[in-house]
Parts: sequence; C-alpha cells; structure tokens
Amino acid sequence: MALVEINFDGIVGPSHNYAGLSAGNLAATKNAGMTSRPRDAALEGVDKMRANLKLGLTQGILLPHDRPDDRWLESLATNYADAPPHLKAQALSASPMWAANAATVSPAPDTPDGRCHLTVANLVTMPHRSHEWPETLAQLRLAFAHPAFAVHLPVPAPFGDEGAANHMRLCEHHGDRGVEIFVYGESGGPFPARQRREACEAIARRHKLAPDRTIYAQQSAAAIAAGAFHNDVVAVANERVLFAHEQAFEDKAGLYADIARVAPWAEIVEVPAAKVSLADAISSYLFNAQLVTLPDGTMTLIVPSEARDTPAVWTWLQSMLAGNGPIRRVEVVDVRQSMANGGGPACLRLRVVSDTATVDERFLVDAAKLDRIASVIETKWPEEIAGPDIGEPALIDRIRTARTALFETLYLSDLLTINPVR
Repeated sequence: MALVEINFDGIVGPSHNYAGLSAGNLAATKNAGMTSRPRDAALEGVDKMRANLKLGLTQGILLPHDRPDDRWLESLATNYADAPPHLKAQALSASPMWAANAATVSPAPDTPDGRCHLTVANLVTMPHRSHEWPETLAQLRLAFAHPAFAVHLPVPAPFGDEGAANHMRLCEHHGDRGVEIFVYGESGGPFPARQRREACEAIARRHKLAPDRTIYAQQSAAAIAAGAFHNDVVAVANERVLFAHEQAFEDKAGLYADIARVAPWAEIVEVPAAKVSLADAISSYLFNAQLVTLPDGTMTLIVPSEARDTPAVWTWLQSMLAGNGPIRRVEVVDVRQSMANGGGPACLRLRVVSDTATVDERFLVDAAKLDRIASVIETKWPEEIAGPDIGEPALIDRIRTARTALFETLYLSDLLTINPVR
C-alpha cells in the first residue's frame, strides 16, 4: 500500500458571508458586516488547489454543507424565516469550508489495527460551528468507506474538540510510524480556549495511539489572548519538522524535551518573537500555512499573500531561505476572502495520509475536475452577500441551487438525500 499525504480542501460555500460569529478570531470579528464575495472566495480556493497540483501534491475536496441548516433551526423550535438575526447568521455560516476543523486524523502507521482513524470534531464552543459535524460525518463516511479507514462520531459535549487545527504529527516520512501531538488550551484570557485536553485524550484512546508516542501540549495563554484561536495559527508540523512561533506553547521547554525523547530525528524551526511578534504572526497567518513535502523531497511552505505583505514576516522568511534549514521554498497564494473571515491556507485543508486507491475517487481532483468545479462556481455562486441580504428568500434559493449544481457535477447527489446522524 503506497501511502501519500492528501490535502482535502473545503470548497468555499455559496453562503460565505461576514457575520463576525467567532469570538477570538480577530479577522472574523474585525470584518463583521462587510460585504463578502462568495464567488471570488471559492475561486481563490480552487486556484490554491490548482497550484498544489502543479507542485505535484495529491489533492482532494470536501463539499459545502446545506445552508441554512433547517434541521438545526428546527431543534431550536424555529425556522429560517422566523429566526432572530443571530440564529439566521449561525444557520447560514459557510464555516465548513475550513476543513482543518473537520476531524482529527491518525494515519494507519500510528494505529495498532493498521487503519487510518478519523474522529469528527464536535466544534461545540461556537454555536455556528456546533451543527457542522453531522454533515461532515456523512461526507467522511462516504469518502472513506473503504475498510482501510475508521470514521468515528465526535467526542461528546462539553469537551470541546476542533479537529486537526489543534493536532500535529511528526514522522521521518509520511508513511512511517509517527508521533502525534495534541494541543489544548486553558481559559484565562479574553477569548475562549476551544480545545479541551479531555477531548484530546479521548481521541488518542479511541484511535488506540501508543502512549509513549503521544504528546499533549498546552497552547500558550498569550497566544490565545493575541488571537491564536487554534494551534495552527502559531505552529504547524510536517514530517520531521515542527515550525512554530517562540510563544506558541505554555511549556515550550517541556514540549521540545518530549519531542527530543521520542523523535530525536525531528527538527524545530522556531521564529523568535523579537523578529516576528505574535501580532504580526497572527495577522499574516505565517503559521496557518501549508508545510508540505514535494515529490522531490523539498519541504515547502505555502503562505497567504498577507505574509508577503507584512514586512517583518517576509524579511524573516527570506532570512530563513538564505540559511541551510529544512524548509527550502516559500510559495504565496491569494486566499484573501477566506483570510478576511479568519482562515488561511491551512484552515482550508484536512491532511489525510492514505493510499489514494482506498479513497472514493469523487473526492479526489485533477486539473480537469477543478475546471468543472470552477465553471459551476462562476455561473451559480452569488457574487456578493451584504449583511442585510441574509434574510432574503431569493438569496437562500440561489445558495441551495448552487450547492445542488455542484453536487450533481461531481456525481455526489447521493449526499443530498443523506439524513445525517445526530
């Protein structure tokens, strides 16, 4: 079985709007009420996937959820027409586009049964995200229906779990046995800590990970207070490299010692706070980048254009490339619509190490399939959504028509009729 890393990007849904629903996500709250451009946002995501394919990476997709979520509103004894504005916004959110929050993934080399285990994230901290998991579960169970996978229900509330955005894996090569690092938060600042240690431990038990190759690390309170609502805003790992801000972890020395003990081959690339402040790291999403290994073995960092636009960040990246470190290339992508709602390149993708032959091919893409997806987006996605628009029945009809057209184009109409498990 040939194991490769597949990046499954969430296609930005036709209901993409700026409602500012995510406390602690500084970009999302800053841009609340602004006019969004769903068509541009989705096409930016497609272009990012095209660029990944050109780099030789394997690319998959996850699809937009049904919006507004009428089942969720029904559970609140209302409907979209009668719901108060805040429930309308929460029911319409396109946040499933951020596939890094879809699930936590433990590849087959790390598990005793030799299967890739995925636990769907519950996202219970934020109301607008708490109702994502049933549709995510339906998609993952279809995409990963092969016996090579085990797809699990979410950890129950109140133990908040936000998926791969708070999980890292170190390994010498993707197909080798790895060390899994779960990052959790503790309350104490102005913003909520979204990942509970209890959730991390439950997932590790469920995936039957070896305790001596599982690490739990606390995200620093300073990082959360500065707007690092997920660990992947201040740290990212790929194969043997951990790329992190100096202030990412509460007990940095303890974490680094644990890594040295179980993964002596690992390399830590740390960005000093004196060179790049937490504020610059978070606003530029330097760490919410895709750190990937190309087919020739070159490790590459895929950053948003905001990283290039932030002088301290771009200066540090150039100095890194001038050195002899493990990260040898930096690629820049434009995902400004996603960034304005608080999610960068890493937020948009879920990493799964597997054999492509075991994945439902409808969830894998090549250039031709991306062209078909782009054609649907160009003709069906709304061009703009202003704040007052979310109450308009015509907009809701267009959102649902657009999503149906995409599913039909990808031969995934069976997902339209699945009644998600609740």
